Amino acid sequence: MRQSTLSVGQSIPSTPRGSTGYEVYPEREPLATPNNNSAALLSGFPKETAEGSPFISPLPGTYTNAAADDSYLYEEKKPFFKRPVVLCGLAALVAVIVVAVVVPVVLTTRHHSSSSSTSANGATGTGSSGGKGNSGGGGGGGNGQTSLATWGGDGSTVTQDDGTTFVYNNTFGGIWVADPANPFNNSAKPNSWTPALSEPWDWVANRVNGVNLGGLFVLEPFISPALFQAYAGARDEWDLSQAVSSSGNLTDFLVQHYSTFITEEDIAQIAGAGLNWVRLPIPFWAIEKWNDVGSDNAPNGPEVAEPFLAQVCWQYILKVLEWARKYGIRVNLDLHTIPGSQNGYNHSGKLGQINFMKGVMGYANAQRTLDYIRTITEFISQPQYVDLIPMFSILNEPLVQDIGVDQMASFYVQAHNVVRSITGTGEGKGPIMTIHDGFRPLTTWVGVLAGSDRVGLDNHPYFAFDGQPNTGPIDIAAVGGDGTMMGGVWPQQACNAWANNLNTSRTNFGITVAGEFSNAINDCGLFVRGVGNGPQYSGDCSVFNDVTKWTPAMKDGFQNFILASMDSLQHWFFWTWKIGTDSVTNTVQAPLWSYKLGLDNGFIPTDPRQAAGMCSKLGVNGDPFSGTYPATATGGAGAGTLAPSVTQSYGTFPPTSIAGVPAGDVSLIPSYTTGRAPLTLPPPSYTGVAKSVTLPNGWFDSQDTAQAVFPVSGCVYPDAWLASSSTLLTSACGATATAAVQPVTTPLVPTSSAAVVATSVLPVSTSAPVVPTSSASAVVPSPTSATLSVPPVRARKGSH
Repeated sequence: MRQSTLSVGQSIPSTPRGSTGYEVYPEREPLATPNNNSAALLSGFPKETAEGSPFISPLPGTYTNAAADDSYLYEEKKPFFKRPVVLCGLAALVAVIVVAVVVPVVLTTRHHSSSSSTSANGATGTGSSGGKGNSGGGGGGGNGQTSLATWGGDGSTVTQDDGTTFVYNNTFGGIWVADPANPFNNSAKPNSWTPALSEPWDWVANRVNGVNLGGLFVLEPFISPALFQAYAGARDEWDLSQAVSSSGNLTDFLVQHYSTFITEEDIAQIAGAGLNWVRLPIPFWAIEKWNDVGSDNAPNGPEVAEPFLAQVCWQYILKVLEWARKYGIRVNLDLHTIPGSQNGYNHSGKLGQINFMKGVMGYANAQRTLDYIRTITEFISQPQYVDLIPMFSILNEPLVQDIGVDQMASFYVQAHNVVRSITGTGEGKGPIMTIHDGFRPLTTWVGVLAGSDRVGLDNHPYFAFDGQPNTGPIDIAAVGGDGTMMGGVWPQQACNAWANNLNTSRTNFGITVAGEFSNAINDCGLFVRGVGNGPQYSGDCSVFNDVTKWTPAMKDGFQNFILASMDSLQHWFFWTWKIGTDSVTNTVQAPLWSYKLGLDNGFIPTDPRQAAGMCSKLGVNGDPFSGTYPATATGGAGAGTLAPSVTQSYGTFPPTSIAGVPAGDVSLIPSYTTGRAPLTLPPPSYTGVAKSVTLPNGWFDSQDTAQAVFPVSGCVYPDAWLASSSTLLTSACGATATAAVQPVTTPLVPTSSAAVVATSVLPVSTSAPVVPTSSASAVVPSPTSATLSVPPVRARKGSH
């Protein structure tokens, strides 16, 4: 293999599916982009020190680089009280105390803002031994049960909803909690070094070690290739939905996927892998879809209906949230698709054009998007969810080079105001609102939202799409290493390319996370660049696509690359947890993107803490994060008061110029009007809940009664997903017209045996049977006298 042309130390900015520049693509449309608490670490893991990792500031009592302190590896003479016999006796005594005292305390501990709104929060009483493991109790490895909750630790047996069981394997001190009396019990912990959900998360002391649940609710060909291989020509979820609907039952097709692709055992395995967050991509059609988004060749063409399966996935989203709570996993909820497409990639729902904040329908699609952001914010800001979902990524990967920085900034100002008008401002009031960098340098966004309250920045660094040959071997000695480490240029390159940029962004902008990254050093893999598109990698992809051909040196090289990436990024979400098998070989054909496959085959670390200090071992000592975020980034002084310069520059909406609209004609672009009830998401339903527990109703702010948008009567709209070549009318349609169309009330698929009523702009057919979240009836109170509508389904990426 030829040496990569990437030079050591070369800095690669974030790009779509994380690399530099779309100019490497001949055309866009056929493509798509791909802790710290006092608990001791297990012996044999490297201590973290400030010296060990050049990218984090010194933290008292934390652990990092083994190179900084190897004393734990060597035997030494021990004083009497440290000798084995004495230690065994002490350990036995401590074990009794832990089971009798510590675990019940863990199960009853609550943060002041815990979502378990009950006086009987968590479980109380003494845990009893049971199941597998040593002593009884959640922390010790067996099942425990109290008067309110069932809980367990390593070796405990978990019974799933369908009655099947599995053994919970978690050697890191994780505790799961299932509390029928209080389904919002936040006592669970994924491991000993991560705060329980009921405890505060510290963005300086704690680290996000996360994974994406890609391909579950937003379908992508390279993640679920067999689904697309069954329908020739399907390139995205739009195509697939049309193809399945024309020949079969779309509901049955997707329900089968939703209920099997990710299961409770996957979430348990995520906790057992030492991870503590998931990023959960969802589609806007989890809330609703429109059966008329305009006409092709308006005004004479046929009406276009969004083909997605609306609303059915929502109860499966609720189930994933339930599992995350059970295992103590925090959630970054990611709105991955929006009307019209924000990037033209297959994981936006439809491959092709960008019709968000760009072109004739760009503003109208943005209006719909703000409604959906509002609906999700109302749901996740409820006290029952606020600690489970501390982060809301409002828009995945908008292609800012086409849309424009000023145009995106104007949208972000509107979105910020929508979110914070619901949550209020200041620490603990609703989620962090995260925006994607749009594949622009992170420095682009410094000051753009000055004075905003708790806005985070999301970066997706990938080498796979950087336009470079990327043929450098992974199975040779790592540059800068000790001669025994494999990885070639790649581990050091990860440290050089990303660490300083993200740390600088944390200091100057605020909380900055890598919402996606992977093990891919090239674009090999079935459908990674989309259906019908092969890789741009000039070497032999057959080896990279078949993990059974990997040598120990390759696996070691990829493990060192991912460890260096983790150390460099600090707060990260691997893309993705699972890649499905294809229908031809029945094997995973994109192994570089699967965390689960990497764990099973030895090229992903079984403990992410091993990453600490990796960059130092490779000779990279960059600029560490200072440990201090801007005050507004964490809800401190001034948060929520946008600077005058921000409102002056970006406060006009729609902005005075929009790409694809002739100068001076923005006033003529189509828009929607308000006139239907707010769109709401139904909560899960439960039985056997304690009377002291307050159940959610799906809507946090009862004062938020503003109406949702819908088309203006008499207006003829171009296809909202295919409007880039549409011409403007000579008079505004929507700006001055009067709304006359009334919303149509249609039944929503129930989340349990009860029916929920949904209001939609246009009828939505969702008569599918759905797995109930419980056997109780769901009641969705309305913030107004109007009937509230309920949300749709979710989708995920496609070609990277």
